[in-house]
Amino acid sequence: MIKKALIFAAGKGTRLKPFTDHHPKALAVVNHVPLLERNIKYLQSFGINEFVINVHHFGEQIIDFLYKKENFGAKIDISDEKDQLLETGGGLIFAKKYLENEENFIIMNADILTDLDIKALIGFHLSHQNIATLAVSDRASSRKLLFNDEMILRGWVNKTTGETKLAEHNHNFKELAFSGIHCINSAIFDKIKRTGKFSIMEEYLDLMFDQHVQGFTHNAKLIDVGRPESVVEAEKYFI
Repeated sequence: MIKKALIFAAGKGTRLKPFTDHHPKALAVVNHVPLLERNIKYLQSFGINEFVINVHHFGEQIIDFLYKKENFGAKIDISDEKDQLLETGGGLIFAKKYLENEENFIIMNADILTDLDIKALIGFHLSHQNIATLAVSDRASSRKLLFNDEMILRGWVNKTTGETKLAEHNHNFKELAFSGIHCINSAIFDKIKRTGKFSIMEEYLDLMFDQHVQGFTHNAKLIDVGRPESVVEAEKYFI
């Protein structure tokens, strides 16, 4: 069973202005409850009670918030990117010391709200012994991941520009959108080639050539709370 999660909470949240002019996106509220609180409690409901939270933009507000809430009874380590915002891949590497002793762990974006069955995702990941398992769904997105019939990652396409990256010829691959939630095996730390600031998706698209990166398809409710209008949408479903 997986007991630890990395929550990405460092982003500047420029789409969520004016709130993020003075606050971190992770503390934006949906029905009076901050996103970060919702996701900590959501993951706790599946038995995950150890967290690494990366911070950058108004990171001290997140640290103060967690202190006041007594970490929600969880063990929480802060990966402080105050010197440079490192994006998802760089953020993962920067937090390595908190994660490398876990055989597997969850990664989740702080601005995602979902009722996805994390237990099912974890079970799928462990049973397939993947280096990474990405939660994906069939929903509108300008960027899609491409999977074969066995749900093995085979490529990526930007639906707006037509840019693609493929591991092989496109044999009617399934086009699915990434949900911002993934299960990772810590062996990935020895596979990642990039350093500094980079997206973890770049690494997945390199790893797909010789590693098992698989998609976990779901139909769960999922809202990316990245814009003021998406807060309004989220409040319809997350009470």
